[in-house]
Amino acid sequence: HINAALQKLTTAADTTGLTLYQANLRTYQLLRYGAQVQIAVDRPYETVHLIDWENPDANDFALAEEVTLKGGYERRPDIVLYLNGIAICVIELKRYSVGISGAIEQLRSNQETQFNKPFFSTVQLLIAGNDTEGLHYGTTGTPTKFFVKWKLQQPHPTTTAEGAFLDPALTELCEKTRLLDILRNFIIFDGGQKKVPRPHQYAGAKAAQQRIRQREGGVIWHTQGSGKSILMVLLAKWLLEHDPEGRILIITDRDELDKQIVGVMRNAGVVGEDDPSPRITSRKQFIAKITDTTPRLLCALIHKFSLDTKSDPPPIQGRFYIFVDECHRTQGGDMNKQMKRWFANALFIGFTGTPLLRRDKQTTRDVFGTYIHTYKFYEAVEDKVILDLKYEARNVPQRLTSQQQIDDWFDRETRGLNNYKRAVLRKHWANLEKLMSAQERKQRIASDIIHDFGIVHRLDNNRGTAILVAASIYDACHYFRLFHNTAFGPYCGIVTSYEPNHNAISREPTGSDERYKFDTYTRHVLAPGESTKAYETELKRRFIEEPANCKLLIVVSKLLTGFDAPTCTYIYLDNKMQDHTLFQAICRTNRLDGEDKDYGYIVDYKELFEQVQDSIAVYNSEDLETTESGADSNVLLKDHIQEGREQLDTAREALSYLCEPVPHPKNIEDYLHYFCGKADDTNALDDTALTTTEPLRITFYKSVATFIRAYAALSRDLEAAGYSAADIRTLEQETRFYAEVRAAIKTYAGEELDVKPFEGGMRHLINSYIQADGSERLGNLSDVSLTAAIIETGIHDAIAQKLNRNRRLSNDAIAETIINNIRRTIIRDQLTDPKFYEEMSKLLDDLIAQKKEDTNAYQQFLTDAEALVNKLDRKAPSEDIPAQLQDKPGAVILFNNLATIVATSFECPENEEEKSAIALALDTAMRENAPANWKGDKIRENEVLNALFPIMNRDHTATQAIFDIIKEQPDY
Repeated sequence: HINAALQKLTTAADTTGLTLYQANLRTYQLLRYGAQVQIAVDRPYETVHLIDWENPDANDFALAEEVTLKGGYERRPDIVLYLNGIAICVIELKRYSVGISGAIEQLRSNQETQFNKPFFSTVQLLIAGNDTEGLHYGTTGTPTKFFVKWKLQQPHPTTTAEGAFLDPALTELCEKTRLLDILRNFIIFDGGQKKVPRPHQYAGAKAAQQRIRQREGGVIWHTQGSGKSILMVLLAKWLLEHDPEGRILIITDRDELDKQIVGVMRNAGVVGEDDPSPRITSRKQFIAKITDTTPRLLCALIHKFSLDTKSDPPPIQGRFYIFVDECHRTQGGDMNKQMKRWFANALFIGFTGTPLLRRDKQTTRDVFGTYIHTYKFYEAVEDKVILDLKYEARNVPQRLTSQQQIDDWFDRETRGLNNYKRAVLRKHWANLEKLMSAQERKQRIASDIIHDFGIVHRLDNNRGTAILVAASIYDACHYFRLFHNTAFGPYCGIVTSYEPNHNAISREPTGSDERYKFDTYTRHVLAPGESTKAYETELKRRFIEEPANCKLLIVVSKLLTGFDAPTCTYIYLDNKMQDHTLFQAICRTNRLDGEDKDYGYIVDYKELFEQVQDSIAVYNSEDLETTESGADSNVLLKDHIQEGREQLDTAREALSYLCEPVPHPKNIEDYLHYFCGKADDTNALDDTALTTTEPLRITFYKSVATFIRAYAALSRDLEAAGYSAADIRTLEQETRFYAEVRAAIKTYAGEELDVKPFEGGMRHLINSYIQADGSERLGNLSDVSLTAAIIETGIHDAIAQKLNRNRRLSNDAIAETIINNIRRTIIRDQLTDPKFYEEMSKLLDDLIAQKKEDTNAYQQFLTDAEALVNKLDRKAPSEDIPAQLQDKPGAVILFNNLATIVATSFECPENEEEKSAIALALDTAMRENAPANWKGDKIRENEVLNALFPIMNRDHTATQAIFDIIKEQPDY
């Protein structure tokens, strides 16, 4: 048996004619599942396990130093870890003063064919580390940028001894039980790339396993881009193996996500190459598969649930585990209720990158349970799992060319309309959205973007791409045409929900927005005979794989969630967004993609900084992390049910009071006569009566709209709001009746206006008489990352706390939040740099005074506050620091504080050049002579004091004073 098993392993490990990935896959299958051997022709095959997974101590673990790898060139890795005589882990270590990047490159080059590729056919883990950067790990084939730092899963005693950062991580990662667990349950082969979990994925999976053992569900909140699909794969593999009766149903709400997850599951081997697709394509197929015993893994859109609540649920086969992707979007609603009814005994696990700030009755906990594990945006940035974001606001100033010409044009276009219809048309077009859709403004933005592709980092080298978020499908089509009138046109694409339909367009007037969209798609976007689906599929492929050929996508709603394109570096926002929609959209830009991509960039044309700030603040706040039930388990922006009932009752009462004078029996005819006046014998309305009753009608229209909106907002929670079954029936009848009456009155009074025939003329008015200047940058926030501006200053916690109490924050409230948090930062960090913060306090007081003096100063205040945050982040205390100290924040702080030191034999020179020389000498001494982990270690602190002593003129008092300042600096 042993010989046969070893022969199989030797054959599998032979890399001749194979890639290392293929050899790894073959050997891993043997290590993981055992070798099937037959010791005689007439004997059955038997499984010989090469590793005892269940009993770690039954295995033979060994370490070997300086193992000589023979091949094209001999190499000697520092340590090889052997399991039952099989090399499974290679470790390269560096001294604390040498970066671990060299160790990672050694591990990678050793795998190359000309070096020692055959040795790595059985290796599962690669580790690089030193005493200052800790332990970074990957597996065979892992690119350098994806080696990640191991984060301790359990608290470890703080120590200043040698190896304080490396030893605990090595001890934990290579502990026998954990090491076997990682090898057994956390190695996946995903479409040509072998992968090991990041620490947060491992921690999330282990926490989920524990919940599942307790037969409890919950929510895994891992920020956008942190690899939720891989976590699903890990959990699915573990469940299918450890629960023979277990079946998994993965629910999404978008076709794009459904395809993506199926692809990951197939690549990772959860679904075999020859197995049928687990995707469910119809409600009939859905019923058939969940009532059968196979397949064990299913993927379906939530829309596949029938809304028929009267029939009995189908007879489900097996023990179901329901994974709900982006659960913040699908935790409420009738389909979710049906899902819970059908799978009453299932265990639900929600996955989300942005917990929804719900105003519905059902909180995240009510549907899925408490948080199983959280991994927030700033944590992922710190771990270099995703990139940080930078924000830049741009404004495109607009102006009217001639008010008189606009009024004359409008009067001519609306000739023959009564006052009410003219008012409806004015309201429809005289708003900010239409103003922002003016052609010249869009032209300026298009020129802006083309300019960026010529000069800004990454966009100018054919490696980076961008997304432009438009406010409407019309705007997207307009942008598309503007770009295609330039040389940039061939590199631009459009993705919206629009589907051209020649039958529908036949009823549209010439010049309407619908005709414009139809013409754009049929004449400019789609090739003859090409479907929208085929066009978008190829466009997305080029955007990801060929950034030089597809540089810009113009989108409306689509591709702002669940679309991962590492090339995407910039997002241009020309649409109002907020909460999780905004957060997910901006996170399209921060996927890792090579050394030249350092940030994801947000360029905002709609003044969304308040919303960006709120989104990042809320989705990073500790206030969201709770295991309590009820409202405390989520960020509830307001008590929706109580407030909703108050609004509905108030609107209903106001409408009832308005209609009280309508004569009985209060039929529709009675409403018509009351709100329009009575017709004469020829059934013609008196113009005088219509004019007299016009204010009453308008009040009625508004009251009905308010009542219907209030009803719709609370319709799912009427029972929870305290309405009886009879009350609910009455409310339903009243909403239908008032909607019918409003429509009848508008028709009777001739006030029902179809705005479409006026679209062409109004577009001409907007485009002709509203001009725009070139864009201008607002504020200075683009100079600092958003985690520095929002997380590191502590602003995010205050914003989240206020948002927990109030739905909206005024501009003043945001401003006060920034002020108060920066003031706390100054007080908290006073010791870090006394001189610097003395100046910052004065700056802060100046900002407050400025805010009080100017009632319209919010934008300027925000600009100054951004600059202040920028200054806090960079620790640049004043503008007159010597040139040689630029980009040396530690030396700048020493320079500013040298004059405050009082000592016997040390005297700070007045000459700035001499003073800066001392600061540079101190900075150099710290960087070259300070040992690792010196803070808190008396022996090492004495080494630092000895290095500073001669620079401070051998004065003990001066040396101690400067040492106290240095000790507080994070730079040393």
